[in-house]
Amino acid sequence: MEKTRNFHDKLIVSSAPHIVTDSDTTKVMGTVLLALLPAFVAGVYVFGGRVVLLAIACVISAVGFEWLYNLITHKEQTIGDLSAAVTGLLIAFNVPASLPIWMGVLGSFVAIVVVKQLYGGIGKNFVNPAITARIFLFISFSAQMTTWPLPRTAASADAVTGPTPLNLLAGGETSKLPSNMEMFLGFIGGSVGEVSALALLIGGIFLIWRKVISPIIPAAFLGTVFVIAFLNYGFSLHMAIFHLCAGGAMLGAFFMATDYVTTPKLPMGKLIFGIGCGVITMAIRIWGSYPEGVSFSILLMNICTPLINRLTYKYYCGGGKDEK
Repeated sequence: MEKTRNFHDKLIVSSAPHIVTDSDTTKVMGTVLLALLPAFVAGVYVFGGRVVLLAIACVISAVGFEWLYNLITHKEQTIGDLSAAVTGLLIAFNVPASLPIWMGVLGSFVAIVVVKQLYGGIGKNFVNPAITARIFLFISFSAQMTTWPLPRTAASADAVTGPTPLNLLAGGETSKLPSNMEMFLGFIGGSVGEVSALALLIGGIFLIWRKVISPIIPAAFLGTVFVIAFLNYGFSLHMAIFHLCAGGAMLGAFFMATDYVTTPKLPMGKLIFGIGCGVITMAIRIWGSYPEGVSFSILLMNICTPLINRLTYKYYCGGGKDEK
């Protein structure tokens, strides 16, 4: 009887799925940081050393705010999982290189304390922290968030800032648009981490190869952007590629629309989510007063995620019809 009691004391029963893996949050976030490295290097090359200062400030403040919140609330410290570091770096990627450092720190506070920790910490937030911080900064400091430094190769004594390709398109200045190759490589103005489509593509493919993210959302997101642009501009392949490389499409599709917590769990839900992001992005770009729509599209689809999950769960469970 004593042996039986000891056996039951050690028996641990948990709900499915039962997955054996050596992966954990720290390893996943470390892989994401590694995938962001090409875009970070591209940002430093295009905009100079201030990118390093801005990134360090955002990362340190994000980690610091999480540490301080856990200390004040007597919670277990979670800074070792690197999720706060990823959030801080993504905030730096989503703002101009010229943004005042204190504004980047304020963005980290909003992302970590308001969006993440007040809702229970990692795994509990219902919207993406970095995306929400970007929108908060844009609404609060629109002048600073829309002052775009020119690439060092283009800046001169009388012009150090200028419009992004999407700003030029929205203003009807199509003759001044950079080539698709310039946009693909990153020799354009814009936010720190979104100028080089090539660097972001390398990082995104790396995450898919390491099975950190599913390809469904990026493919649905970017595919929808491509198709809508292709049709809207009279079957123009040039403009379809332009919209893939412009703005935050690549950064959003690979690094923020794929967040585990705020996106659907099932494949059909991921497909719906990605298509929704693409549709909203292009609706804002084509008909909206603001030239870019990636951040707003991801935030709105984050809010729809519980509904998408419920609908797709019912579909996979046979509709959930009640017995009569």
